[in-house]
Amino acid sequence: MTVTQDLSFFSLITNASVIVQLIMVLLLAVSLMSWTYIFRKSFAIRGARAQTEEFERAFWAGGNLSALYQDATSSRRQGNGDTGALERIFTAGMSEYMKGQASYTKKDSADAGAMLDGARRAMRAAYQREMDALESHLAFLASVGSVSPYVGLFGTVWGIMNAFRGLANVQQATLSAVAPGIAEALIATAIGLFAAIPAVVAYNRYSHDIDRLAIRFESFVEEFSNILQRQAH
Repeated sequence: MTVTQDLSFFSLITNASVIVQLIMVLLLAVSLMSWTYIFRKSFAIRGARAQTEEFERAFWAGGNLSALYQDATSSRRQGNGDTGALERIFTAGMSEYMKGQASYTKKDSADAGAMLDGARRAMRAAYQREMDALESHLAFLASVGSVSPYVGLFGTVWGIMNAFRGLANVQQATLSAVAPGIAEALIATAIGLFAAIPAVVAYNRYSHDIDRLAIRFESFVEEFSNILQRQAH
C-alpha cells in the first residue's frame, strides 16, 4: 500500500478508532440536519417576505377593511393557498374588533377603548405565534455552530492520543509512523468545521431577516391600531 493510499480520506476514516468514527458519523448527521433546516428556513422566510409584501399592497390600496377581512377568512376556509403571517395578524385583530363592536352595539355602549385593547391583544398573540414559527430551528443552528467545532476537537484529541500511544510500541519513532494517526484525527476537526460554518452563517442571516420581518409586523400592528381607533370614534 502506498503512502498516498494510506493518507486518502477514505482510508483515514476507515482506519480511525471507533470513538473517532462515531464522532465523525455524529457530525455528519448533524450537518445533514443542519442543511435540511437551512433550506427549509430559507424557503419559509422567502415565502413570508413575499406574502407580507403582497398583503401590504392590498391593505394600503385603500380598500374596505371589512371586504379585505372577508376575503382573508374565506380564503382560509376554502383552503386556497396558505395565508401570510401579516394577513393572519390582521385577521386576528379585525375579528376581535368586529366581535367587540357587535357586542357593544347590542348593549348600546360603544366602549372604543375596550374594543381597541381586545384587538391589540389579539394581534399581539398572533404576532407571537408567527414569530415562534419563523424562529423555529434557529436554536438548533446556533447549537450546531457553537458545539460542532468542540465535538470535532474532541475526536482530534482522542485520535492524537491513540497515535502517540501507538508510538510506545515502536522502537524508532518517525514522522511516517505518526502522520497517519494525526491525519485521521484532524479529519474530525475538519468535519466539525464543515458542520459549524454553514450553521453560523445561516443563523446570522436568518436572524437578521426575521428581525426585519418582526419590525414590519410590529409597525403594522401599531398602524392598524390607529386605523381602528379612528373608526371606533
